[in-house]
Amino acid sequence: MPNYNLNINGKMRSVSVDEDTPLLWVLRDELNLVGTKFGCGIAQCGACTVHIDGVATRSCQMQVSILDDVKITTIEGLSNDGKHPVQEAWKEIDVPQCGYCQAGQIMTATAFLNENKNPSEEEIRQAMHGNICRCASYNRIEKAVKVAAKKMS
Repeated sequence: MPNYNLNINGKMRSVSVDEDTPLLWVLRDELNLVGTKFGCGIAQCGACTVHIDGVATRSCQMQVSILDDVKITTIEGLSNDGKHPVQEAWKEIDVPQCGYCQAGQIMTATAFLNENKNPSEEEIRQAMHGNICRCASYNRIEKAVKVAAKKMS
């Protein structure tokens, strides 16, 4: 199997996997970074969202063989102590119910807020619409993104 050197959460990690292995399974099965979740496997739900060079990306469809020379950030790498402004807003608003989608929601919101420091409600809805929450916590998610935007500005 080929060997890949990946920059994950600011550290170089080496893995030996098939070239078509999705990043999601490299993170979970090879590196034990299990905060990134499997939801659908077809990049439609957002549970597997990570940042690739700061862009929210669905890791279930991203082949490891194309990830040389990029910076990958997972929920574990967003903050050393869980105190990123988006994580803080999530706790403040008490967003999670089952929690399964939350890592992907937080990663999507963070990438969005890094680009748009003062979003409107419609912009928040547009940015977050591709992330599915089985518990339907969408109103709290939207409210937490607004709170996080204030914390980040």
